[in-house]
Amino acid sequence: MPRPEQRTYADSLTNEVGRQLSRFTEYLAQPGLPPEAATQALARILDPHEGILGRLTGLVAVGSVHAKQQAEDGALPAEVWLALGRAANDLNTICGDLDEHHDALSHIGTRTAMAAKPSAPAPLVVRRSR
Repeated sequence: MPRPEQRTYADSLTNEVGRQLSRFTEYLAQPGLPPEAATQALARILDPHEGILGRLTGLVAVGSVHAKQQAEDGALPAEVWLALGRAANDLNTICGDLDEHHDALSHIGTRTAMAAKPSAPAPLVVRRSR
């Protein structure tokens, strides 16, 4: 680990993002958090364009581009670049899968308690359509 005087801007950003994600996880894990608030927060996190997951996907994709250059220069094994590329592709697929459900997640938190009519419980076994 670099000494404090050797820390880069990227180190600072990484640490801050990690702290913020930890705080957000703690917020979502609160026992008294209303389910609607948690669902609305999850909808924002999982938004494939403006959410954390979509932005993380973009970050991994950019990392893959840099790793490719490093692999071509011989500084990294090609397997590292390939693994980052697969990770970016997998995350992109996950974003697409979750995007199908973004509206449902977003609308949960906007219903008022008076207007919200409890829906019938649904079985939790669902077949994925591909």
